[in-house]
Amino acid sequence: MIKLYQFHPSGNCYKVRLLLHQLAIPFETREVDLSAGQARTPEFKAMNPIAKTPTVELEPGVFLAESNAILWYFAEGTPFIPTDRLERARMLQWMFFEQYSHEPYVAVARAWLAFFGVPAGKEKELEERIQKGYAALDVMEGELSKRPFFAGQNYSLADISLYAYTHVAEEGRFDLGRYPAIRAWFERVRAQPRHLRITDVTQAP
Repeated sequence: MIKLYQFHPSGNCYKVRLLLHQLAIPFETREVDLSAGQARTPEFKAMNPIAKTPTVELEPGVFLAESNAILWYFAEGTPFIPTDRLERARMLQWMFFEQYSHEPYVAVARAWLAFFGVPAGKEKELEERIQKGYAALDVMEGELSKRPFFAGQNYSLADISLYAYTHVAEEGRFDLGRYPAIRAWFERVRAQPRHLRITDVTQAP
């Protein structure tokens, strides 16, 4: 059975749980205590030398890391990846945006404020990350005012990728009340079959 090595509150790990649950793929989870340095042990680095979660064990001794790469692996050949060339490229556009322009700011602010504490001397950097996180949310708001989902008319990996940290962004001191299009999109995402909340521990199928 697939094993997901994760830090449960992580949005990157939630992405994988959500997709696996929506695809009804059986999986087991293994918690990795990041604050205790468990991802930096030689045993974990043998699975993933980048020393990050999520990491999935696809079969004994075969590992895959990076949340969006994991999403692609499991979703290939399913409706979560559009067949239309432009929509598929647009999906990838927003997944790249999530990792480069969104996650480093929204997710890091949330991690510092809700789980690990603001590192000493990083108070100014926190404010800068929040400012850049708002810039990403502004871009998302504009896009979602034009179409229901990021790749077009249908729910895709782009929505899973961006939903994961955006819907809990208030834990990173982001005011989502000023984003009506994003909040309406939340409801569309939650209405998808077999939706799983970030706090749920239910595993597929």
